[in-house]
Amino acid sequence: MTTVPEAVLFAFFGLIVGSFLNLCSDRLPAGKSVVTPPSHCDSCHRRLGVIDLIPVFSYIGLRGRCRFCAARIPLRILIVELATAVMFALLTWHYGLGAQLAMALVYLCLFVLISVIDLEHGLILDIVVYPGMALAFVFSFFWPDLGPASALAGGGIGFVMMLLPYVISRGGMGAGDVKLAGLIGLATGVPNVVIALFLGILGGGLVAAFLLLSRLRTRKQTIPFGPFLAAGAMATVVWGNTIHDFFVR
Repeated sequence: MTTVPEAVLFAFFGLIVGSFLNLCSDRLPAGKSVVTPPSHCDSCHRRLGVIDLIPVFSYIGLRGRCRFCAARIPLRILIVELATAVMFALLTWHYGLGAQLAMALVYLCLFVLISVIDLEHGLILDIVVYPGMALAFVFSFFWPDLGPASALAGGGIGFVMMLLPYVISRGGMGAGDVKLAGLIGLATGVPNVVIALFLGILGGGLVAAFLLLSRLRTRKQTIPFGPFLAAGAMATVVWGNTIHDFFVR
């Protein structure tokens, strides 16, 4: 059974991972390395010191501005760090220490990274999705009640389910969403891939309807779909069998 200190420890670990996910979200869409150069301010290009890189605390202490040039630091930095910390703690509490927790944390990182990049750039990057597919297939050998056969079948079903609307819409849906559906299928297997995509489509549809009705978006403006698919996938990774049993009953 997970103890409170273990959950708190993983929350602090989540802060560090969230900081790295922010770095990846900034650099990967630009085709830059996540290793070099060292972290620096995008405005004045000054190299950041330790005092600038403490997750959450640096943002609050610096009041969301660069220490050198006072340029505003995106609020997304703080949100991703806090959200990742909270979700690390919750997953630790849910699974306890073990291999399944490690795999769930990897899935969480993948889906958070995909969501942030899609929200900011409208892109779902192959450099994130393809390694994610490879990891999901390897994980399928160890994830309870999944197995490689179910994972491969789920990946194929997920890919086809999103490929059809992509073809029909003639580009109205991004090709990245189709590949992401394949990754989701590999992670959830059959029949849970249907649940994951259903949750993503339902969530995306409701938010899109709200944005259109409230005139915060027009029909000509695109609404990133990746974050909703990612959220549905993560919910299914954690509670997929419970949701499936509920619908069966």
